[in-house]
Amino acid sequence: MNESLLQYIWQFQYYNHAHLNTTKGDMLQIINAGTHNTHQGPDFKNAKIKINETIWAGHIELHVQSSQWQIHKHSTDENFKNIILHVVWKHDAEIIDISGHELPTLELQDRVSKILLEKFTALLAMPQFIPCEHQLPDLTALTIISWKQRLAAERLLQKSEAVFNFLKQNEYHWEETFWWLISNNFGLKVNSGAFLKMAQSLPLSIIAKNKNSLLRIEALLFGQAGLLKKDFKDQYAILLQNEYNFLKKKYRLNLIDEAVFFLRMRPANFPTIRLAQLAQLLYKSEHLFSKIRETKSISEIRKLFALTAIDYWHYHYHFDEEVSYKEKTLGKEMINNILINTVIPLVFTYGLHHQDEVLKERAIEWLEQLPAEKNNITKGYVTLGFANNTALDSQSLLQLKNSYCSEKRCLECSIGNAILKSG
Repeated sequence: MNESLLQYIWQFQYYNHAHLNTTKGDMLQIINAGTHNTHQGPDFKNAKIKINETIWAGHIELHVQSSQWQIHKHSTDENFKNIILHVVWKHDAEIIDISGHELPTLELQDRVSKILLEKFTALLAMPQFIPCEHQLPDLTALTIISWKQRLAAERLLQKSEAVFNFLKQNEYHWEETFWWLISNNFGLKVNSGAFLKMAQSLPLSIIAKNKNSLLRIEALLFGQAGLLKKDFKDQYAILLQNEYNFLKKKYRLNLIDEAVFFLRMRPANFPTIRLAQLAQLLYKSEHLFSKIRETKSISEIRKLFALTAIDYWHYHYHFDEEVSYKEKTLGKEMINNILINTVIPLVFTYGLHHQDEVLKERAIEWLEQLPAEKNNITKGYVTLGFANNTALDSQSLLQLKNSYCSEKRCLECSIGNAILKSG
């Protein structure tokens, strides 16, 4: 037994209510089990019970063992001064509350179904992809659609926390925040940190002053990423280097302290190619987040990211190393990645900050209009019968895996609840 399961049992009243008595033998009736409190203080607030002929209103605290009340020092904590009932799995000590009175206690260990306990124990013991994969009920019988909507919204809320952190750093400059986020996204997993630092070292005000020159924008991005430090043979690389050295001195720029990497990456994702495409985005667009915010169609936003690097990169992946021709366009998969991981979370966060429900709903609708991501996590769920047709599906499955299944939060999961309630 653990406290999370005990709270679950109490919240849904999954125990035998017949002939309830306190550990002292007083007759007990639960009129209202209270509201689960996830913050500081008692586990359940605003409960109502009847002991013998007296009705009590107040809070309820739960412990696996009665003696944990003393271990947690609740008798000296003002947050626990209105406790009307102590609910425990095993009663092993008499408890005196903060006012000096003996605390009424209800012991549950002989009142809970052994089947429920066995199901929960089995869930937590399973080493498979997800704990419940051998106990899954018929997914069509679940309210899986509403659960997916909630999971996707939860994931967007988590992502909004990172956005708000950036906003606090730049005094709520939404365009600057978008610049940081989009750079982080262009770096992908391997170079996200370096690309983010590059963007933070280059305020949009500097980029705006050089907006009319793609060469200067490229020089700023490549230079701040530390890719213009060696001796070059190609005239294009030398031109970028000379331009960067001038701009670095002019704006007193400091190089970032994180290197970019090329190893174990597909050539199309090399930092050189992504920086060249990112430069095109800055050159082609102005007030980009404002445009996105005012656009209702995800297909129109997609057009903003139809980017192609300059001709030099069609023949190169590195400076000074010519290869056979391949056009360096931003592919559909990368554009979808940007829409899912940068555009939609920022639009959702903007709606959250400004209490604009239309924007928040639009962000979720856009997820439903984009194709699903395919990775080891989503593939694992598909083999178990879960649908993965849209980005809303894949984002909800990622949230389910990372925040529930991997953490074994089965008691807080709709599917886990359905398993425990069945049979």
